[in-house]
Amino acid sequence: MDNNHPYRLAVLALAAVATLGVTAGCSGDDDTPAGNAAAAAAGGPEPKTLDGAKNAAQTVFDRFSGGDFAGAWEMYTSAGKQAISKDDYVKLNQACSRKGLAITLTSARMEGTDKAIVIAKQLVAAQSYTMVYEKDAWKLEPAAEGLALYKLGAAKAIAAQKKAGTCANS
Repeated sequence: MDNNHPYRLAVLALAAVATLGVTAGCSGDDDTPAGNAAAAAAGGPEPKTLDGAKNAAQTVFDRFSGGDFAGAWEMYTSAGKQAISKDDYVKLNQACSRKGLAITLTSARMEGTDKAIVIAKQLVAAQSYTMVYEKDAWKLEPAAEGLALYKLGAAKAIAAQKKAGTCANS
């Protein structure tokens, strides 16, 4: 028996899971809107519901984990956008974030009529995020720590993350 046999099985299993993950995201129903982003693109307000907040949050997470940092920034609250320019946000995340690892929404709850708390998981780590209904759409509200980091600008934020050991690509 070949000593590499278990290794080859693991590689084949990972390839199968990766293929399943790519094809599972494809539905044959092209008439179904892709969450709140489609509603907003159609010119109407997003639903001010828990499902609306969850759909918007998953869209932000998908954009972020897929490396579409400019698209993720577009779904930030006005306070988040004021804290960091789109270009600096993209530079920071290209330098320091984990790309390609799915972020999955695990639970959510409303807090009032225009705020939702969502819990998302990446690998084994879970974190809460706040979605705020702003200008007829659900937006991600960066945490206070994120806002403080963003206000440093890309170069200083990257350096701060590297110093703290939180820059995934260093």
